[in-house]
Amino acid sequence: MPPPPPPQAPQSTQNHNHRHYNPYQPTSSSSSSPKSASFKGCCCCLFLLFSFLALLALAIVLVVILAVKPKKPQFDLQQVGVQYMGITPTTASSLDPTSNTISSTQSASISLTIHMLFTAVNPNKVGIKYGESRFTVMYRGIPLGKASVPGFYQESHSSRNVEATIAVDRANLMQADAASMIKDASLNDRIELRVLGDVGAKIRVLNFDSPGVQVSVDCAIAISPRKQSLTSKQCGFDGLSV
Repeated sequence: MPPPPPPQAPQSTQNHNHRHYNPYQPTSSSSSSPKSASFKGCCCCLFLLFSFLALLALAIVLVVILAVKPKKPQFDLQQVGVQYMGITPTTASSLDPTSNTISSTQSASISLTIHMLFTAVNPNKVGIKYGESRFTVMYRGIPLGKASVPGFYQESHSSRNVEATIAVDRANLMQADAASMIKDASLNDRIELRVLGDVGAKIRVLNFDSPGVQVSVDCAIAISPRKQSLTSKQCGFDGLSV
């Protein structure tokens, strides 16, 4: 008789082994994906929160600026004091070898010290922060000297005096300009100069500075060399007469 067949394993044992070696069972490496997604979501929320706060602060500043209705400050030259003015004419001679003649060239140098008093007026409801201001005195388009005023802060609805002194030490002029200056000084007792300046200002709201505002100063002055004094003054404020 043929030998009996070997006993088969129980069905429960086969199912247990099948589940133990299931290739589709998730491994431990896939368990870290929820943590990574949670971290990315947290960073995105923080970025959106900071962006919202920044936009909110900017909106508040813009609303305050629109409510304040800022205006340009006024910066005008009030007084000019002539402390010293001197004109020294010089004549240089040279020999022309071609014609064997002597030619002379006339020039002049000017020394000048003037003291200027400006008035800064803030018509706004908030303060103004001024940067460094620079002024230049010119004769017939030729710069003679410069002066600077340090920056300062001005309270709302206030006026403040600002002083500057320009000292010119023997500035040389060319022939045509020297002749005109000597003629104006000797015949007319009048030297016309021009004072130019740029003043930078920023309006301060809630410790925030607005974009810069440029204020231009353009003054035509006339000085008497004999009296050492100012004879006339006409100023412009941003191209408008004041």
